[in-house]
Amino acid sequence: MTKTVLILGASGRFGRSMGVAFERKGWQIRRFDRKRDDLETAAKGVDIIVHGWNPPYHRWAKDMPEQTRMVISAARKSGATVLLAGNVYVYGADAPEVFSSDTPHHAENLMGRLRIELEQALKQSGVPTIILRAGDFLDTKASGNWFDMIVSKPVAKGRIAYPGPVDTTHAWAYLPDFCRAFVELAEKRESLPQFTTLNFEGYTLTGQEMARILGVQAGRFNWLQIYALAPFWPLGRRILEMRYLWHKPHRIDGGAFQKVLPDFVQTPVAEAVHRAASVNIDPDKPMVRTGATV
Repeated sequence: MTKTVLILGASGRFGRSMGVAFERKGWQIRRFDRKRDDLETAAKGVDIIVHGWNPPYHRWAKDMPEQTRMVISAARKSGATVLLAGNVYVYGADAPEVFSSDTPHHAENLMGRLRIELEQALKQSGVPTIILRAGDFLDTKASGNWFDMIVSKPVAKGRIAYPGPVDTTHAWAYLPDFCRAFVELAEKRESLPQFTTLNFEGYTLTGQEMARILGVQAGRFNWLQIYALAPFWPLGRRILEMRYLWHKPHRIDGGAFQKVLPDFVQTPVAEAVHRAASVNIDPDKPMVRTGATV
């Protein structure tokens, strides 16, 4: 029997990688086109809806509630299970250093509260939902994330530009691994609770460890320009709001995930970091972005 997945945000890094992962497992792919398609029509007969819509940071408060309502409505009518990539924003600055699937969501800043509200809306809707939570992504294509846009950009000059103290631990996830795991969870959806949230452990690295893997020096990213522009740049204000995650030591506990997928094997950390760093970006030419990260 053919299994079908509808991918929202198919041109973004998460949607693109989910499409690849589902195709490799033999799924039929529908990639939603906002300019052409009607969501509820596109969702008819699908088994999975990948909620990959993610507006730029400064539009979260305006756009996310309506997008969530649309996804819930389409999933109810189609009977599909919703997949959402979770992030660590929900925990907040005062959370413990180890983020587990049971760690309370007590973020008080705007970005964290909006993500909490998104997840709560899905939970309260009764729509079958799987949330897989991870740290910052290491991608195999230039997609405007923290690693390719900031951290690894000066690698050709023998250094990285780390956004926080270089001895502070930070959570990372290799995007192809994350999406591969998500597909495996989707294929086990019938045996999972109606609302399932799991944490993907990924890798815990300091800036020094990342630099050592790449054979370069661990330099620091200069935030002064963002501070200078923030009064006139709404996106910059939201980026500064999340700066605490580069100063707060944290790691992800994937124990609950491992119980569900005990045989899942991640790509070795050095291989993942090198693959992500090999993305061809000119360090002297800033990358133009059209959206925000997942």
